[in-house]
Amino acid sequence: MLAAMPDSAPSPLSAGGASPRDGGAAGATPRAGGDACPGTLRLHRADDGALARVRIPGGVLSADQAEALLTAAARFGDGELHLTSRGNVQLRGLGTECGGELAGLLTAAGLLPSAAHERARNIVASPLAGLDGSGGLGAWLTELDRLVCGSPAAAALSGRFLFALDDGRGDVDALGADVTLIAEGPAGAALLRIGAADEVFRVPAAEAPRAALRAAEEFLRAARDSGAWRVKDLPDDVRAELVRTIGSAVARPRPRTATPPAPGPHGSAITADVPLGRLTPTQWQLLTDTARRYGGELRLTPWRGIVIPGPVPRPEAADALRTLSGAGLITAPDSPWTGVGACIGHPGCAKSLSDVRAEAGAAVGPPGRLPVYWSGCERRCGHPHGEWIDVVVTPDGHRISHVRGERRDAPTTTVRNDSARLAAAVAEARA
Repeated sequence: MLAAMPDSAPSPLSAGGASPRDGGAAGATPRAGGDACPGTLRLHRADDGALARVRIPGGVLSADQAEALLTAAARFGDGELHLTSRGNVQLRGLGTECGGELAGLLTAAGLLPSAAHERARNIVASPLAGLDGSGGLGAWLTELDRLVCGSPAAAALSGRFLFALDDGRGDVDALGADVTLIAEGPAGAALLRIGAADEVFRVPAAEAPRAALRAAEEFLRAARDSGAWRVKDLPDDVRAELVRTIGSAVARPRPRTATPPAPGPHGSAITADVPLGRLTPTQWQLLTDTARRYGGELRLTPWRGIVIPGPVPRPEAADALRTLSGAGLITAPDSPWTGVGACIGHPGCAKSLSDVRAEAGAAVGPPGRLPVYWSGCERRCGHPHGEWIDVVVTPDGHRISHVRGERRDAPTTTVRNDSARLAAAVAEARA
């Protein structure tokens, strides 16, 4: 029953090479060569320079920490900041020799509390928790991050392993994290989900962060022989044994589609989405300055958006949203950019077959019912979860398909060398 791992657990792995996309096929995925996910202490080489991925547990940043990231992007990289599908920040165009100075700057800002655990601090949280009438998750987030950084075993978690803290609305529960905690009403209980299973374990709310850590440590024990990076990579029998080790489960189906907060006002907060997750220095500074006026906090969402907690009186919220909109951010659900995403594409990534960000921008039209994600190759780095339209560049053209969870509908449409037809096909698929 959730036994702690011994201190002799495997030490963190390190390896060079390209960063694989987050995910895995059914069955065991061998740890071929080591975990290549980038961090801040080991940079990833890309075509536009080195890349650093800064983990932001729960997406929560103070205004001072946001300033530090902007300084790092300007001093060492191309100046821009990129949001990921886990509410983290990527810095691109870095010089290959900047690692030590970058780590020092981030450590001083409180963004690198443990060198051994910097890539294991993958925690997403419901971004509106405590802001729109729901309960807060701050205590869970602080405690889980502290426990992860204090666990020698947890340092062996791959950069792909994901914790999720859900306030009960089901938004991040739908992301299929490896370990998910779900708040359950005012009764002082919490639910613990392992992987994407449709059953959960009930634990006391005060013990929830420790239960989540122990579940991750049990995963590491189970993964030693299979070489799995994530819970879904475990062989079926090993995954079933992992669940039996934790205890007795009760049925609670996992939400299949995540519902991100719509851009605009939300209770005592405002939300703005970021076109393609890419922020200029001016946009980042504006968001930071806005946060300073309303409490000094920003929350990065797993849907490449930013929540600024208040209190924000309604007239001031409208003014702030107008200012953010004028800077090119998405502040209303009817924006043509709502639900449009893309990987970095060419020329930033050598594996990409096209400049998908430019193509996504050229194809932007009326908002669709479904989100759309453009990928420059079959890896689909950073793709969404749930139901979405998948646009993948192949040697034969742009392949468009409808994804529903783990299922991809057939037939697919392939468009070759016709930008107008491509835009029309994407719009039709999203509708």
